[in-house]
Amino acid sequence: MGEFLGTLAAMLSSGIGGASIGVTRFIAGDLDPLAIGAFRFGIGFAFLLPIAVAQQGPWPGRSDWPGVAGLGLLFFGVFPVLFNASLMFTTAARGALALSTLPLLTMAVAAALGVERLTRRKTAGVCVAMAGVALALLTGLSHAPAGAWRGDLLMMAAALCMAFYSVWSRSFIRRSGPIPFTTMAMGGGALVLTVISSLRGSFEPVPQLDVHQWAALGFLGVFGGALTFFLWSFALAKT
Repeated sequence: MGEFLGTLAAMLSSGIGGASIGVTRFIAGDLDPLAIGAFRFGIGFAFLLPIAVAQQGPWPGRSDWPGVAGLGLLFFGVFPVLFNASLMFTTAARGALALSTLPLLTMAVAAALGVERLTRRKTAGVCVAMAGVALALLTGLSHAPAGAWRGDLLMMAAALCMAFYSVWSRSFIRRSGPIPFTTMAMGGGALVLTVISSLRGSFEPVPQLDVHQWAALGFLGVFGGALTFFLWSFALAKT
């Protein structure tokens, strides 16, 4: 049952994450990647924190703080910058296709680090899934903007960050639970992004945002931030 729930959570997380690509593409021309990431994970952290406190579960111990901080910087700092920057150069469809390399990258990273061994069944399943996504998106790939390959490479780099996070974070999640771990890691990443965005002046366009753009940021924070990454951490704890 735990394996099934973990797989279901991963599917839901991936579905919401796919929607987040389109929403990020919508607002990518109005805010730079750092500011979008700061809003996304700042709102996500504010949403998760009271839930984590009310849950009264164990938080990561002090010995885990350096690891949680490093994973938070990787996943909630580097990943969103690469993710958001990629959508300034490529389309949402191409970005989704590039991000769909995540299962293959995660499988390769897990095997390289000796966490999980490759099997024929697992390899075949990943290849079939990627082939299905490629076929589904193939019709829109011919309308790519000039230089879209730069965005594709940035999205694949973001997927690689997520692959390492998925492999390295499992032990931390199992010791403290998905909500406390995600809250602490997301808070650290959001803080770094906010500080850098402030120093770079990335928040200057914020007063000119309209209601639709604020709605997009709200979606990215609550659904694309808090819910997506809680579900992903829950999945990593179960499967």
